[in-house]
Amino acid sequence: MSSRTRPGYCRQDVNKTTWEVPEQYRELKQVGTGAYGTVCSAVNFRTGTKVAIKKLHRPFQSELFAKRAYRELRLLKHMKHENVIGLVDVFTADLSLDRFHDFISILLASFIGNQEDRVVDGFTKWRVLRMPLVRGNAIPCYNSTLRGVKEDLKPGNLAVNQECELKILDFGLARQADSEMTGYVVTRWYRAPEVILSWMHYTQTVDIWSVGCIMAEMLSGKPLFKGNDHLDQLTEIMKITGTPTQDFITKLQSQDAKNYVKSLPKVQKKDLQELFSKVNPQAVTVIECMLLLDPESRVTAAEALALPYFSEFREPEEETEAQPYDHSVDNSDLPLEQWKRHTFTEILSFQPQVVESRETAL
Repeated sequence: MSSRTRPGYCRQDVNKTTWEVPEQYRELKQVGTGAYGTVCSAVNFRTGTKVAIKKLHRPFQSELFAKRAYRELRLLKHMKHENVIGLVDVFTADLSLDRFHDFISILLASFIGNQEDRVVDGFTKWRVLRMPLVRGNAIPCYNSTLRGVKEDLKPGNLAVNQECELKILDFGLARQADSEMTGYVVTRWYRAPEVILSWMHYTQTVDIWSVGCIMAEMLSGKPLFKGNDHLDQLTEIMKITGTPTQDFITKLQSQDAKNYVKSLPKVQKKDLQELFSKVNPQAVTVIECMLLLDPESRVTAAEALALPYFSEFREPEEETEAQPYDHSVDNSDLPLEQWKRHTFTEILSFQPQVVESRETAL
C-alpha cells in the first residue's frame, strides 16, 4: 500500500485489515471473508446507498493470483444486467503502476450478512435464496436471468425479493451463516457432471445444470444431489440420471474419468415425473431437459425459456442476452508484471455507475 493516503481517500481499519477507500464510503463492517478476499458492507454518505466493498488478499502474490484477480475484475465489468449484481466502482489508492499492490471493488445489491439473510439494493429488501421460503413461486423469476449466464450458480449466489425478482450476487461474494451451506460443499452439489469429470470443454450449459438442481430444490425443499465428495457427487447424480452411455464416455478427455465411469455399476434412469409426482408436470419437464448428463443434449437457455412451463411468465421483449465475453487475455500465460499492468489499465478505464440518491429514488 502507498505510504501516504491518496487525496480524497481515507483509511479505515476493520478487523486488522486496512481499507483505503474514497471518503464518501463510511461505516465499514466486515460481513464475509475467505481465502481470496474480504467483504465489508458500507454506506455512501453522498447518496445514502448501501454497498458491498470487496478487497482481494494480496492479488499479486503470484501469477495465478494475479490472473484470477484480473479475470474477476473483467467479469464484474462485463456483467451488465438488472438481475445481476452491478459493479458500481473499482479503484486503487496507489497512484502509479510501480506502487500498485491492491484494489477494491464496490458493488450494489450487497449481501449485508445479518441473521435474516437480507440483501439491500438501495431501498429494496432482498433475501438470499432459501428453498423452503420460496419453494413454488420463485421459479418463474429465472425467466429473465437464464440467458447469457456462464458462472457457477448455487442458492447462496441468488437473492429474491417480495416481488419474486431474482438477482445473481457477486460470484463468491454471498456468505450464509448456516455451516451446512458454506464453502466448497455447496458448490459441489450444483456442479455439472462434466466439470467433476474434467471434461475440459465447457459451454453455457454447465449453468443450465446448476439451474436445474436449484429448481428441483425449490420444488422439493431439499438438495437433489447432496454428495459428500466429488466421487460421491457423481454417484448421487447417476442414481437419478442413470449411468452414462458409451457415447458419453467416449467424449471424456480424461482416461481416468473414462475408467472410473466404466467401473460404475449399471443404474437405470429414474422417472422424474414419478419422483416429483406432486409437482406441475410442465415444471418437471423443464428439470428433465436441464439435468441431462451429456451437455451437448442439455437444453440451452433460449430453448428452456421456450418450454410451455414458462409461457405465462415470459416477457420476451425484456429478455436480454449478454454480449460474448472475450477470454483471449484470460487464457494467456503472462508474467506477473503484465497481469498487474492489465489490471491497472482495466481499473483506470472503468466508468463508475451513477447511483440515484435516496431523495431521487423515492
